[in-house]
Amino acid sequence: MTATSAPSRGPTRRTTRPVVLLVPVPGTSTIHDLWAGTKLVVVFGVSVLLTFYPGWVTIGLVAALVLAAARLARIPRGVLPSMPRWLWVVIALGGITAALAGGRPKVSIWGLEVGLGGGLNFLRITALSVVLLALGAMVSWTTNVAEIGPALATLGRPFKLLRIPVDEWAAALALALRAFPMLMDEFQVLYAARRLRPKRIPRSRKARRRRHALELIDLLAAAITVTLRRADEMGDAITARGGTGQLSANPARPRLADWVTIAITIAVSALAVVIETVFHTIP
Repeated sequence: MTATSAPSRGPTRRTTRPVVLLVPVPGTSTIHDLWAGTKLVVVFGVSVLLTFYPGWVTIGLVAALVLAAARLARIPRGVLPSMPRWLWVVIALGGITAALAGGRPKVSIWGLEVGLGGGLNFLRITALSVVLLALGAMVSWTTNVAEIGPALATLGRPFKLLRIPVDEWAAALALALRAFPMLMDEFQVLYAARRLRPKRIPRSRKARRRRHALELIDLLAAAITVTLRRADEMGDAITARGGTGQLSANPARPRLADWVTIAITIAVSALAVVIETVFHTIP
C-alpha cells in the first residue's frame, strides 16, 4: 500500500488590483445622492485652496474631509489599486534626492548637522498629491458619468453671456467620459487577443525590433478601427435619442444636502486659511 502525498503548493502570486476609473461604486449613500455639480465645485474649491495654502494643516484638514466622505459613501478598501513596485522605487529615489537638498529644520546626529527641509518638502508634496488623487477618485467612485455633462452645462450657464458654447463643450465631455471605459475594455480585449496569437521566435535582435514595431502598428490600426466603429454606433444611438442636446440636459439641481456639503467645505477651508495665516510658523 503506497501512501499518496498531498500535492505541493507553489508560491501563490499576489493578485494586483487595477485602477478603476469612471465606474461608481454600487450602493446608495449621502455622497452618492449629491448633485454632480456640487462635487465638481468642491473639487475645484479645494484645489484652489491647496494651490495657495499647501501647508500641513490644510493638507490634514482636506484629508480628514476626504476620509469622512469615504466613510459616509461606504467606499470599500478593495477599490484601492495596488501600488506597483517600480512606483515605490521612484518615490524612494525622489525622497532620497530631495533629502540631499537639506535645509531647515536641522537636527544634530553625533555632532553632525543634518537638514530635514528637503525631505519634509518632498513628504508634503507627496501627501498633497495623494489627497488630490483621493479627492478625484471620490468623485469617480460616487458619481455616474452621465451626470457630469449636464452638471457642467448648468455650472457654465453664466458663461453663455460671453457667447461661449457651454452646451457643446459639455456634450463633448460627456461623450468622452462615456466612451473612455468602453474603449479601455476594447483595447484590453485587443491586446489579449494579440498575445494569444502564435508567434515566430526571431533569431536576431534586428528581427525582434522589427516584430515589435509590426505588432505596435497592427495594434494601433486595430484600435483606430474599433474606435471608429464605436463612434459610428454611438452617433446612431445619439441621433435616435434626440441629438447631442440630450447629453447636456438634466433637471437635477442642488438640494439641501448639497448646500450643507458646500457650507462644510467652506468652513473647513476658512479654518485652514486662518490657521495657516495666523500660525504660519508651523513647519
